[in-house]
Formats: sequence, C-alpha cells, structure tokens
Amino acid sequence: MLFAILVLGIGIGLRDPWPSDEPRFTLAAKQMVESGDWLFPHRGVELYADKPPMLMWLEAASFEVVRNWRIAFMLPSFLASLGTLLLIYDLGRRLWNRKVGMYAAMAALMCIQFVFQAKRAQIDPLVVFYITAANWGLLRHMLCGPNWRMYWLGCFCAGLGVITKGVGFLALFMLLPYAWAAFRRWDGVAVMGAGAWWRWLLGLVATLAAIGLWLIPMLLAARSHTDNPIYAAYVNNILFHQTAGRYAHAWHHIQSRFYYLPIMLYAWLPLSLTYPGSFPRWWQALKAKDARILLPLGWMLLVLLFFSASAGKRDVYILPMLPMLALITAPYLEAMLATRWLRILCLLFLLVIGGGMLGLGAYALLTHPPFAAKLAYDRGFDGPADSLWWMCIVIGAAQWLLLAVFGLRRAPWAIAGGMLALWMVCGLWAYPLLNASSSASELMANVRAHLGPQDEIALVDWKEQNMLMLNRPAVDFGFSAPTSQQFAHAAQWQAAAPATRWLFVQEPAMGHCVDRSKAINMGHANRRDWWLFKADAVIPGCTPPPATTDEDVID
Repeated sequence: MLFAILVLGIGIGLRDPWPSDEPRFTLAAKQMVESGDWLFPHRGVELYADKPPMLMWLEAASFEVVRNWRIAFMLPSFLASLGTLLLIYDLGRRLWNRKVGMYAAMAALMCIQFVFQAKRAQIDPLVVFYITAANWGLLRHMLCGPNWRMYWLGCFCAGLGVITKGVGFLALFMLLPYAWAAFRRWDGVAVMGAGAWWRWLLGLVATLAAIGLWLIPMLLAARSHTDNPIYAAYVNNILFHQTAGRYAHAWHHIQSRFYYLPIMLYAWLPLSLTYPGSFPRWWQALKAKDARILLPLGWMLLVLLFFSASAGKRDVYILPMLPMLALITAPYLEAMLATRWLRILCLLFLLVIGGGMLGLGAYALLTHPPFAAKLAYDRGFDGPADSLWWMCIVIGAAQWLLLAVFGLRRAPWAIAGGMLALWMVCGLWAYPLLNASSSASELMANVRAHLGPQDEIALVDWKEQNMLMLNRPAVDFGFSAPTSQQFAHAAQWQAAAPATRWLFVQEPAMGHCVDRSKAINMGHANRRDWWLFKADAVIPGCTPPPATTDEDVID
C-alpha cells in the first residue's frame, strides 16, 4: 500500500491541469465553487454537457477540503486508483488467499496505462473505480454468497458509474456469465433459491436509485428553466447525443474492429508479458469449471465486444477491464514468476525500454535533431531543452542499473524498481519542468502582467486552460460559438470602454481585422499563437472569416 501511494501520489501538487481534458474539468469545478451552481457544469458562460458532473463535483469538494487547486484537481483520480487496488486485493484474498490479493493489486499497479491514467485528472480512473466496485459487490454475492446486500451495493456502484461517464452499466454484464455458470453448475458459484427473483430485481432499483441522485434533480431544475432553451439542449445532449448517439454514430476516433488487440499488448505492459502462461492456465480452469475464472473472463470478453462494436474507439475505453485481468492472472503469478521464460521476458522488457530511453536521450543531446526543436516549439517550452533528454537518460540508466543489480533471477524486482524510477522522474522532474508551458500558466502570467488593476479582459477562441490559469475575472462570448461571432461580440464589448478593455485572441480568429503592429504577440503555447490588444488595434467594420483550429484532443 505504501508502494502504491508512492507510485500514484508522487508529483501531486507540482503541476497545474494540463490539456486536453484536465483544464476543462477543473474549470467547471472552479466555476461550481465560485457560483454555487453544482448541478449544471459551466465552461465560461456555456453549459458543459459533454460529461456528467461526477468528477467535477469531486474536484470541487476536494478543493473545499484542501483549498488548493493544484492538489484538489488530482485527488479524485489518486483516491479512486487506490480504491481500485484495494478492491481487487480484497477480491483476490476472498476468492483465493491473501498472497493472490497482493499479486492482483501489484499486477495492476505495474501496468503503464493504469498508472498513467491514475496520474491524470480525467474521468477514466473514477469510472474504473466505480465499475470495479460494482464487480466487487457482484462477485462477492455470486462467488462468496449469497450476499444480497453486496449485490445491491454493486448495482448501486454501477449506477454511480453511469453518472460518471455513462458506461457504468457495463458492470452488470457480469450477470450473463454468472447465469451460464449457475445453469451449468460450475464449481464455486453461489446458487440462489427459486424464490429470489424479486431480490434480483431490486438490483435494478439500486442502479436506478444511484442514477436518480443526479438525474432527477437535474431534470427538475432544467424543467424550471422552460424560458431558456439552453437547458433543454443540455438535457438532450447529455442524455442522448453524448451516450447512445456517440456509441451508434461516432463522429471521431474512428478505428478498426481490432483496434483494442494491440492496446491490450503494449498499453498493459508488463502484465501482458504473462499472456503466454495465463491463457493455457485459464483454459484449464475453464475445463475444470472454475467459476472464479469464468465470471471475470467472460465479463472482460463482453466488454471488449461492446466497445469493439462501435466505430469510435479510444485506448482508455477498455481500461475498466484491467483490474479483472489482474485478478484472474494473480493466482498463477507466483508459479509463472518462477519460470525462466517470464523472467527473460521481464529482462527484455526493461532492456528494450531502458535502451530506448538511453538511445533517444543520447541521440537528441548529441545531434540536436529537428524533431527536438519542433517538439519544444509545439509545446511552447522555453526551458533548457537538454533537460527533456536528460530525463530520458536518467530513466533508461536507472532501469539498466536495476537489471544489473537484480539480474535474471530477480527480474520481477527490477520491473517494480524500473516502473518506480519512471514515475518518480515524471512526477519530480517532468512535472515542474513542463508545467509552465503545458498548463499555459506562463502564458497567462504574461497576460496578467499587461493588465492594470482596473482593466478588463475578454477571451476569443479560447481554451479552458486560458480562463483557468488567468486567475482573474474574464469575459467570454461562448466556447463553442463560431469564432467570427465571438470576435464580433468581443469587439462591441471592447468599444464600450476602449481605455480599459483588452481582448485575448487566438490568431486564426483575428483574420485581417487586427493591426498586428498595435497588438502584442503573446507567443506560442499549446500549439497555438496568441495575441493581446486594445480597441485601437481593431479595424472598424471588419468581420473575420470563420477560423478553423485543431480540436484540443492531444494538446
């Protein structure tokens, strides 16, 4: 547990939210705290309907406790990830023994994608926790039960997962392999009485009750705003367009049906190194009718099929499968770690990762390739460029040193140390080094430096990190509104008090309507160019054409 706290917690408080998603959620949480409206998240003056408000609630609540946004915005992901590890530890302990529980938790903690997401203030660690909590309750009922309270709790957690990201209901897919195992009388499955049908239906009630904690107040509040159509649009967007509409008719992240297969190989390293030994052992367990393997494995396959059926795919969608993968791998890990083939794979893994880091760092330092300069420019990084590559060298050197110390015989220890070295360098070195440019805090500090105490500022074609890191009141004219419309409204607003009002604008939105010689070039940040100017720089009567800018997807 101490190791998990160290790996997941190191770096908290050393950076601000980074694009693309983190500033979006933190800005909405900050506006909740400032406005007192916790029911409808806002992004500037607009309602934010892309995601339910669960993560934003938790970030806002964390701030109310710690009163520091640098800490508060990371706390939900950190605590959710710790909770996920505790849940699969407990399942391993109950279904097998304490050692299996320890292996399950450590197996998940070693996975690159699990820790990478745990150290991001995004919704995915939270939805993984709720789905794992639902699986925990269902499996305790189906394999260690009957325990109807645990079943209802699991269904309730599935409902909390729904109001977190919409896909929490996936946990209920566990009922299908259970029904098969119960019908075929598999070993270890708890058999319920014939008169228990009404108890099963109470699970649906528990799920709907959790969803209703948010849905009912939201619908009632939206209905009270019948004079304002934006609330009806919010309800339609979040309940239909962003859920069933996104799944059935995805409009971005279009991938092939087999997109997730390589993800399960490289993103789940080093746990995926165990596949050659795990697959035959799972097959033997299935032939022996071991329900402890069937239920999590069957659930994983159903979730994989569900996400593969949609054209829109992202690597994080299948992350909720990872805890169950770690759980059903754990009973065989001790035996597999004693084999020579797995120790060799562990050694090769660190050898390749460490060698790649060393090679990349040395090549960039010695040859100064164009991609290094381009990377620094795209990210708006003004610090010592060599530091980026020294980080790679330190990570690679640490992993190779661990290989030399532990050798082939104790290669798993080298893996644990290598992963710790990777996340320590990221948390203690990369976060402070890259924060000023990645979070836009340096850019917005420069903007503040040009503003007097009585000055006002409006944002046009802005991104969430701009408003978040400005740290003073700002006017906006919508986030998703056409940029030409934003600019026209901003120019009118500025003309009403030209002596004290500034516009902060992304360059494409200005078109030819701004005299650059009278404007201040604020520089390049987050792959964009930004300008600051007063009314004398605006060309009267000019309307800029619609600007086309990249979506803030991998900012």
